Amino acid sequence: MQIHLQLLKCSKQRFYIKKTDDIIEKLRQEELMRIALINENSQAAKNPLICETLKKVVEPMGHVVDNYGMYSPQDEAQLTYVQVGILAAILLNSGAADYVITGCGTGEGAMLACNSFPGVLCGHVVDPSDAFMFAQINDGNAAAFPFAKGFGWGAELNLEYAFDKLFGSGHGNGYPPERVIPEQRNKKILDEVKKHTYVDLIDGLKCLDQELLKGAVAGPEFSKLFFANCKDKKIEEYVRTLL
Repeated sequence: MQIHLQLLKCSKQRFYIKKTDDIIEKLRQEELMRIALINENSQAAKNPLICETLKKVVEPMGHVVDNYGMYSPQDEAQLTYVQVGILAAILLNSGAADYVITGCGTGEGAMLACNSFPGVLCGHVVDPSDAFMFAQINDGNAAAFPFAKGFGWGAELNLEYAFDKLFGSGHGNGYPPERVIPEQRNKKILDEVKKHTYVDLIDGLKCLDQELLKGAVAGPEFSKLFFANCKDKKIEEYVRTLL
């Protein structure tokens, strides 16, 4: 009888472990993302290192990385940090990307440019704790890193740990625990505020200098990556007029 109860207990434990694993796997599948990497011209030489580090962290999680460049300082299509914001907005609002990783020398310019557009909530991430708290508290869809300031020995390790905290712990869960409810409430309020303080993306893009705009989508891999993953026909049709 005692042996039977022990076997039953072990069986139940295995059942609960399996159910827990199934739930975790289901949640992981639901959160899989297409992550776009965008580098501007001043830090383009670091694109291979950043892309390799990003893929090392997120691909085992099931995420996909699309590298939009710049790929080197010699690229014909030169992106400024302002154009990073334009490109990020097009990718996120069209559904061609779920998340954008970008930056510049300090990360500040790229962050400001990204936040100039609707549908983009970009944080400034310097270290792993920034990454974790931005993901949990602010639950944004873009992160701008400093790729020159403080980018010395161990920079790739800092990136690796930051990417892990940004993508490996879920999003919008709040931190610390006692602040979860107000943080989640404020995130929803901010999203609503942004809906009323920004113009429609396409209307806004039409008002920009058209050479600046066309330069943002002139990368050699843009068309292949964007049109294969774009989910918004209106934005897709507009982007085709720029090429």
